[in-house]
Amino acid sequence: MAMGSIRASDDDDLDDMPMSDINVTPMVDVMLVLLIIFMVAAPLMTTGVPVQLPKTAAPKVAQSKKPAEVTVDKDGNPSIAKEVFTMESIVPRLREMAAADKDQVILVRGDRDVPYGKVMEVMGLVGQAGFTKVSLIAQSPGAAAPAAASAPPAGAAR
Repeated sequence: MAMGSIRASDDDDLDDMPMSDINVTPMVDVMLVLLIIFMVAAPLMTTGVPVQLPKTAAPKVAQSKKPAEVTVDKDGNPSIAKEVFTMESIVPRLREMAAADKDQVILVRGDRDVPYGKVMEVMGLVGQAGFTKVSLIAQSPGAAAPAAASAPPAGAAR
């Protein structure tokens, strides 16, 4: 820490007042050295160990099927692929779909004017049908396409 004194004007009878300044030059030097070290080390951390991967004749893994959507319109009626159901009539259709593929992902879309309880009731029906992968779809504030929000399995406690 540098110490100096400020000399008052000759007219004043003030004594010499000590002045303390913090010397930031060493701190700036250390920060620049650290910045350079991190700039050099960062690319080395992201790349793994180079290896020669073996060739294989196995086919590529098939992509998972497109998830099925259950939509709840503003009147509270559920629908699957533009086929409108009542709360009672959708259960057999969902069980039929679950018998074909129990691990299929079901996305539940609800109109913003539908009460939350109605959407949860539809999610419960999907869970009763035997599906374990149920998600809600919501539209993100700045996006035009809806985003899927993960939900707990239908059989889990709420």
